[in-house]
Amino acid sequence: MSRQQITTTVLIVAVVCSALAVVVAQHERRAGFVALQDEHDRADRLREEWSMLQLELSALAGHSRLERIARSELGMGTPGRDDVVILKRR
Repeated sequence: MSRQQITTTVLIVAVVCSALAVVVAQHERRAGFVALQDEHDRADRLREEWSMLQLELSALAGHSRLERIARSELGMGTPGRDDVVILKRR
């Protein structure tokens, strides 16, 4: 084999290896992008859940505040068993 043939063969092998490396890198980049999109979707779901929990917390805090004011300032309380009257509809 001549020197030129060896050089050509080495260059062809180098080009094929380089092309395979490009394909592998592109595949890894796409897989990484898919994973990134999945994490963005997860972050959006968690942000939505956090908002719902904050709304629920504010609703619960509002009820406890009203109950505290009703008990302390208005002297209200839970009615006893004898204080409850049940009306039947005819």
